Amino acid sequence: MNGDLSGLFPSGSYYWNYATNIVLPIFDARTWAGLKASKVEKEIAVAQYEKAIQAAFREGADALAQKETLGNQLTAQQSLVEATAKTFRLATARYNKGIDPFLNVLTAQRSLYAAQQGLIAIRQAKIANQVRLYAVLGGGADLSTTPGSE
Repeated sequence: MNGDLSGLFPSGSYYWNYATNIVLPIFDARTWAGLKASKVEKEIAVAQYEKAIQAAFREGADALAQKETLGNQLTAQQSLVEATAKTFRLATARYNKGIDPFLNVLTAQRSLYAAQQGLIAIRQAKIANQVRLYAVLGGGADLSTTPGSE
């Protein structure tokens, strides 16, 4: 039996040389440097991904918090418009009865207009916030195309 296997791998044969060629590249410094570079690139990609996710959560939380704040501001501003409108009506009635000068009517009207402009600004901000919240939560995203494929 020993004689049968002795000719299978004679000394200096091709198989021994091939085996050493397979082992040698494992210890090549370029391979280790490439491996380290790949690991660093992976860590960078993971860090960028985590950063993007944190930014998305932050934007979503900010938009939701602003929605609540704008809702409260809108309610308060509507109350202010109602109060200044009542003041304007009373000032106009007092002027019509000859009790107050017209300057009081003009002052009340100016206050009413300022309150109405504030209400319009808050409504505009609320609508802009709704659009931003929709976009932050992924609304309107075209998922059929990948970024950068244009």
